Amino acid sequence: MSKPVVFVTSNPKKLEEFTAILGQKYSQRITNMNLYLPEYQGEINEVCRKKCQTAAQMLNGPAIIEDTSLCFNAMKGLPGPYIKWFLERLGPEGLYKMLDGWEDKSAEAVCTFAYCSGTDARVFIFQGRTQGTIVSPRGPREFGWDPCFQPRGYDQTYAELPSDVKNQISHRYKALEIFKDFLINNII
Repeated sequence: MSKPVVFVTSNPKKLEEFTAILGQKYSQRITNMNLYLPEYQGEINEVCRKKCQTAAQMLNGPAIIEDTSLCFNAMKGLPGPYIKWFLERLGPEGLYKMLDGWEDKSAEAVCTFAYCSGTDARVFIFQGRTQGTIVSPRGPREFGWDPCFQPRGYDQTYAELPSDVKNQISHRYKALEIFKDFLINNII
């Protein structure tokens, strides 16, 4: 039997959403581990590629990493892949206040999964995007910037939406749908 694929994350909410969206059919083949990975600098795909290569080398086997970006259109895509640090310092209220000087409050939530079968193997990228607006935070404060991101076409933030609804429209869902196709069509 081949090595299990390891989903590298320290965030239990990401793992919870990953498992719920991917479904039970694949959960036996995918395990979870919290590894310290460097915080790489660069564009979204570049950061994900480097993180996944590092994880596969550390595990000496198949790895999946996930990186989430929140891109403010008024700021030409910033904070982007650096959202973790902005959120840590400012919280959802601070993210909303960052756009005080701009009329454009639109944003794009980007989820990128990267898969690598092992050391020196090709890294595959799976990306989902959801358009929305940055709003004054509403809803539970359980999951990152969810309270200040309102997806286009909805009057609730990610935090206010029931998880089954969010898991059918989110950037993570869209990326995982592409990843599911990869799992179905490739033996990993």
